[in-house]
Amino acid sequence: MPVPVAPRRWPLLGHTPSMLAHRAKFTDALHEHGDVVRLDLGPLHAHFVTSPSLTHEVLVSQGSKFRKGAMFDKFQPYLGTGLLLSNGEYHLRQRRMMQPAFHRERIEAYASTMARAAASLAARWQPGEIRTIENDMQELAVTIVGETLFSTEIGKRAVAEVRRSIFTVIQQGMIRALSPTFVEKLPLPGNREFDAAIARMKAVVLQVIESWRADGTDNGDVLSMLLLAEEDGTRMTDQQTYDEVLTLLTAGIETTAIALAWALYEVGNDPEIERRLHQEIDAVVGDRPVTYADVQSLHYTAQIVQETLRKYPIWFVMRRTLTGVQLGDVSLPAGAEVIVSPHALHHDERYFPSPERFWPDRWTPEFAAALPRGAFIPFGGGNRQCLGNTFAQTEIVITLATIAARWRLVPTRPARVKFTSAPYPNGLLMKAVPRN
Repeated sequence: MPVPVAPRRWPLLGHTPSMLAHRAKFTDALHEHGDVVRLDLGPLHAHFVTSPSLTHEVLVSQGSKFRKGAMFDKFQPYLGTGLLLSNGEYHLRQRRMMQPAFHRERIEAYASTMARAAASLAARWQPGEIRTIENDMQELAVTIVGETLFSTEIGKRAVAEVRRSIFTVIQQGMIRALSPTFVEKLPLPGNREFDAAIARMKAVVLQVIESWRADGTDNGDVLSMLLLAEEDGTRMTDQQTYDEVLTLLTAGIETTAIALAWALYEVGNDPEIERRLHQEIDAVVGDRPVTYADVQSLHYTAQIVQETLRKYPIWFVMRRTLTGVQLGDVSLPAGAEVIVSPHALHHDERYFPSPERFWPDRWTPEFAAALPRGAFIPFGGGNRQCLGNTFAQTEIVITLATIAARWRLVPTRPARVKFTSAPYPNGLLMKAVPRN
């Protein structure tokens, strides 16, 4: 059957001006026009999937019929063939090799690093000080991911370089992905900064890999697990390891920092949520450091995390069909571009009443169980579900509990949002007030 075309289409430019002008407000409303809606992004025709059931088809039940879409092609030259961009059997092989690094016992070991880093950050704050919370959370996320990746002395050099370079890589990389190919060849300051940052990070990460191969010891960090992993008697090459390390850095820092910043803002903006969070932390943790075991008992804290992941997810991801695919009443040929939007699904009032309200109490076990498959996808789904999802959720819970045990963070102005690929915080200024 014919696929309905989204409204607000411009001659030649298609829906791109409407998407850039209205961002998520535009795509969140597309479900009113059908389960699959055609978007024209300039000359590129894409199919925007609005229903949870068809989203589940794309990500899970028919996931093998899709590969990464057009937007991801632009990342390949500098992110290589890490899990984020690889496809097919190679992707499955790399995923199997990396999974042990994120097993429960490993995350339990990483939890002490998370708690120590969060406590160190909180200890540097001063009473009455105004903090730009997204900056603090970015610094914290770099520390946690860097120290869990690299635990040796030479690894500390890599962490320092990550802190220096990773946000240039992420920000300029997104600009490259959204720009015509010729732009990256121009002698622009952003291009020079990006190329220099990539070169520095690659050099230091390869030095750490070389140092590890000379020793061969399992240091309990993620890098050790990657280098020890085997598939059919074969281990990763230096280049494969580097690609996966860069993927973990780019995927594991900014998204977690965004979620942490918004969670702290929402808690500070609602006295009742804040009171209940503090009450739970006092009862479960008291005045000692947060442990991995505590995470299982911090139920209300986990509800805050779930609601943050619902309200502030990424805007959309793209897939491309490898063969003909049937999505409901729509037949797609091989090579068709498909868009799935976590933001649109998470703000659909059919599944999440009052979607703009931050409401942790919605996350009862009964509510979660009744959600249709595909309605809540903060980490994607299927064999492309984020491998670090448990790591990220553990990090957010531990950080919230560690900070809230010591401080109240009071917003000094309403939230400011810079919506690009996700609802980025833009100057979340909060005053640090001691709890005791």
